[in-house]
Amino acid sequence: MSLLSNACRGATAVALSLFLAWCTHSHSLADDGFQLQDAPGQSLTVRLDGKPVARYEYAFDPERLDQTNKPFLHILDATGTMPITNGAGGYFPHHRGIFIGASRLTVDGRSFNLWGMSGGVQVHRRFVAQQAAADSASFTSEVEWNATGGERLLDEQRTFIFHRRPAPAMVLVDVISTLKAVGGDVIFDGDPEHAGVHYRPATELDKTQTTYLFPRDGDDPRRDKDLPWVALTHVLADKTYTVQQMNAPDNPRDTIWSAYRDYGRFGAFVKAEIKQNGSLTLRYRFSVLAGAAPSRDELQRAWEQYAHSDAARAR
Repeated sequence: MSLLSNACRGATAVALSLFLAWCTHSHSLADDGFQLQDAPGQSLTVRLDGKPVARYEYAFDPERLDQTNKPFLHILDATGTMPITNGAGGYFPHHRGIFIGASRLTVDGRSFNLWGMSGGVQVHRRFVAQQAAADSASFTSEVEWNATGGERLLDEQRTFIFHRRPAPAMVLVDVISTLKAVGGDVIFDGDPEHAGVHYRPATELDKTQTTYLFPRDGDDPRRDKDLPWVALTHVLADKTYTVQQMNAPDNPRDTIWSAYRDYGRFGAFVKAEIKQNGSLTLRYRFSVLAGAAPSRDELQRAWEQYAHSDAARAR
């Protein structure tokens, strides 16, 4: 009996050991590469090697319209727990993460503010594509741009493509927005402060340490058009971050940058016309780094790599 008991105990130990090894192996596989984790009706979290790195906030609730009137992408800190971008609150609460808008969106001669969102809402309807692999992930959000009364003005396909990069890179994401005119002829308009694709850091940053870097000495975003990239460096909770936004060479010409506010909201704007049932595609890359800005040469090389990528080119 004792021999049988010992054998059973031995078999049980071996089985338990194999089971734990399998669990460890399965867990390591689950934590390897990119994953997309959806909280239906609320947000889609992008994870890399098990850690959250970004979160697409897409909730829409008419009872909380001031907080849910536009979808946007949050960038998360090194722990994966706290956003380093602004959400619905703080200083200029309509500036949220990585977002797109237009303060003078003209549709058949009527003007709507879909920047401050006094003239309408952007509503996520569904995800039309999601992919995740070891070194990249992507998803496309179908977004309706509607007037306050519910009239559809634009249909948008908003695509995010994430790439694995070594430290100090935290997030490298391509943003591709295709806007289709469904409510009549459209003029996508505003000004560099109140239109385009922008990045907004968390409102708690130290405004005294906000700086911008441009491709050349003497570049002036108020005057010089079609700058290939702009980099923002800011300090938040005693940590330094650098964000480079890159302008795709296939974007419409005459892009103007807003890149001088001490609270860190910056981005690219271009005025464009979209005929009824026609479309406009805007392409940008955002590189979020931990630490001070790299040299101009390094930032230029990063833009050149992007400029030759599929994500920067019309296909």
